[in-house]
Amino acid sequence: MDKKTRKIDVKRDNKVCYTIWLEPDFENLPAALGGLGTENKKLCIVTDTSVAALYAEQLQAVLRQCCKSVSLFVFPAGEEHKTLDTVRKLYEHLILEKYDRKDMLVALGGGVVGDLTGFAAATYLRGIDFIQVPTTLLSQVDSSIGGKTGVDFDAYKNMVGAFHMPRLVYMNLGVLKSLPRRQFSSGMAEIIKHGLIQDSGYYGWLGEHYEEIMEGEYEAILHMVAESCRIKQHVVEIDPTEQGIRAWLNFGHTAGHAIEKLKDFSLSHGECVAVGCVAAAWLSWKRGNITEEECKKAEQILKAYGLPTCVSGLVPEEILRTTRLDKKMEAGKIKFVLLRQIGEAYVARDLSDEELLQAIQYVCRESVSDKEKMG
Repeated sequence: MDKKTRKIDVKRDNKVCYTIWLEPDFENLPAALGGLGTENKKLCIVTDTSVAALYAEQLQAVLRQCCKSVSLFVFPAGEEHKTLDTVRKLYEHLILEKYDRKDMLVALGGGVVGDLTGFAAATYLRGIDFIQVPTTLLSQVDSSIGGKTGVDFDAYKNMVGAFHMPRLVYMNLGVLKSLPRRQFSSGMAEIIKHGLIQDSGYYGWLGEHYEEIMEGEYEAILHMVAESCRIKQHVVEIDPTEQGIRAWLNFGHTAGHAIEKLKDFSLSHGECVAVGCVAAAWLSWKRGNITEEECKKAEQILKAYGLPTCVSGLVPEEILRTTRLDKKMEAGKIKFVLLRQIGEAYVARDLSDEELLQAIQYVCRESVSDKEKMG
């Protein structure tokens, strides 16, 4: 295999469910689709206005080589459009274009596009195939892998969804060159999380190679994305529907989702997850699982990749209340993921409100101090 490419098989019941392709461009996409019978299918590219302007025309030209026809559905960019109303418009497009159960959707974009397209594929005609072509670092290492799909309902993130595995995930790492630095950093939150919960060696490597990664050196990016995909693939294979170890992937997300909602999505998902990771690491230290030095090191690595480690302008008690709206509640208890040690996570079901509030206050320390100044 070319040194610039990687292939990772995701298995279910010891059979290959789909393959993740890591490539420098779109050139090998027809070859990747070779076993899916696309020459007899209609393909619908689903994307948003931001990504369409950059890659829709290029992808259409590539896909026309290996399918019956290609249509394009574009919706406005932004989390606020990840809704059932957008899905309804996509259904209408598919119906008018006479898409049947043998046809396929192509999710071209970040997590919003991938989640929405996957949910539409899971529900249109009781389920049709789709593939993921993620264009952000965050979607490449996280949302495009594992078959979680969904849309937001009012202010509640991913409250409506389904598990629906893609037939293929094709990652053109070249698109990361067009990614704004803030979005690239946002993806790094999930990557650092992967090391914290599953692989201490990889976590250490991330701490040592931040300059090459942030400068976009291809070999470093390829290794990093491949390793994060390997970790996500391993977890998904063991626990495809989040009954056990897959819950570890929620490290940093319980507090992160609450912050994201209360900030009205003005902070990116990765930025909120980074703050949530600090809260979870702090709790892990306070419980005696990791050292204070390890907790501080996690903050330093997140900062090195341009991520926030605290949040201002929020009331800690309101964040705590909002965590109770999280879909990961179980029998009235928050399932909060902590570190047993660096590289190993676990789900804590016995955290008190006082412990949670202390952790939230720690990451809200700027806003707490502002409140104190105001008397």
